[in-house]
Amino acid sequence: MPSSIKHSPLDIIIVGAGIAGFAAAISCRRAGHHVEIYERSALNNELGAAIHVCPNASRGLLAWGLDPVQAQFVTCKRSYRAHGSTLVRFHEGDDTYVTEKFGAPWFFAHRVDLHEELKRLATRQDGEGRPAVVHLKSEVTRYDTAAGSVSLSSGETVFGDLVIAADGVHTGSVEAILGSPNPALPTTDYNFAYRFLIPTEELAADPETVQFTEDDDGRVKFFVGEGRRLVWYPCRDNKVHNFVAIFHSDEQVYREDWQTHVETSALLETYSAFHPSLLAVLKKAKDVKQWPLLFRAPISSWHKEKLVAIGDAAHPMLPHQGQGGAQAIEDAVALGIALSGCTPANLDRRLKVFESVRMNRASVMQIFSIRSRGKMLTSNADAGQDEPEKIRTDAAKFMPAETVPKTPEEFFAYNFGYDVVRDSVQAMQREDASWELPANFFERTPVAGVYPSLEREVDVDGDSIAKSRLLDSGNGGRHLVTYAADVYHSVVRQVWRILKSAQYLA
Repeated sequence: MPSSIKHSPLDIIIVGAGIAGFAAAISCRRAGHHVEIYERSALNNELGAAIHVCPNASRGLLAWGLDPVQAQFVTCKRSYRAHGSTLVRFHEGDDTYVTEKFGAPWFFAHRVDLHEELKRLATRQDGEGRPAVVHLKSEVTRYDTAAGSVSLSSGETVFGDLVIAADGVHTGSVEAILGSPNPALPTTDYNFAYRFLIPTEELAADPETVQFTEDDDGRVKFFVGEGRRLVWYPCRDNKVHNFVAIFHSDEQVYREDWQTHVETSALLETYSAFHPSLLAVLKKAKDVKQWPLLFRAPISSWHKEKLVAIGDAAHPMLPHQGQGGAQAIEDAVALGIALSGCTPANLDRRLKVFESVRMNRASVMQIFSIRSRGKMLTSNADAGQDEPEKIRTDAAKFMPAETVPKTPEEFFAYNFGYDVVRDSVQAMQREDASWELPANFFERTPVAGVYPSLEREVDVDGDSIAKSRLLDSGNGGRHLVTYAADVYHSVVRQVWRILKSAQYLA
């Protein structure tokens, strides 16, 4: 496709060099802007854990040139769920259809491998746009929304045309945007996770655990029971197995820290009711990290003036849908598209376009992540039967109630089939009929998704980005809510005007 109109590049500051930050850097450099990333750490102690790279995220990453072979990604092929105490399976799934159905693969990736590949794409000398510049050991202590600046712990202040906060759940950007603190808080149940890795060769060498490595290419396993959940899947070309052990603790931790170490004995005690073969696996865990699970309800805005928040900074979610990283990548794709051809003069409208595409979708995923946690931890189909109604009630603030997924298959389709590229491009073309996606924004054409969008419709009079209304959420927040009726009435008004102008109506 031809490029957009020529424009001077924006100077963009990105706070945080994690998955969201580097993905945003890729997107913004390919949109023609100059990117500087400020990261508080030295990036020399990356977390040893794995992550789902779901089709709704991989379609954009692959189009940008991500190399899943170089990154040692594993394609998900199969899954099963079993009772943790007996190993008896109650569900088995064949997931080889995912790529064909949803247009992109479902990968398992070591976080370090994904992170390195994103960093490569953001900072490489070749490729579209100017390489992003990374500043390490540069902690941001304050955001100034009007000035477009960040203050560093060194005392330095850095200015840009736009600041993108991608610094995680404890970001200071939300307070700067909303005007008051809105911290993420511990959940009331299933509020902790242990994370660790075990090499495949160690499991294969033990007669008691070798069974879990046989015919295991691309298989994700779930073991549940006794208020515990163990999620287990391979990464790094099946050479390493990743574990997430989710449970409840009476301990209350208000600070998410992926580097908190716990002894293997604590893991074994927590899962003592599980089958001896599983305990034999857990005994091999050598570097167990404790991860407090924190949640914050959807907020009313992600941007103010020259500041916008993305990823966990904007919408932290629980791991039960496996969508946290994917939603950050969707944010990055949408933001880069919205900023293509952007100037300081139209920045605010472009950020509103970005919000119109992303806020409903990410807010719904937040709700699914908090409301699905109980049902995901049980094999009893009747357990937690009030949860579907709670999901519908909460999600209906952000999507038509009749379209809220009801079955596991519908949730799967909603999560995996979404096409953020299509929705973002269409939203931009409604905002500016002359706008076109730059020819080199992607290295290859992304494969289309299959699921309908939830983006807010542009007002037919062109006076606002979205035809929305504000609804009191009942918890002190106010959320933009799009209703199917709004869309219907907008279309009716537009048709009425056309007919009247043609003198079909008196």
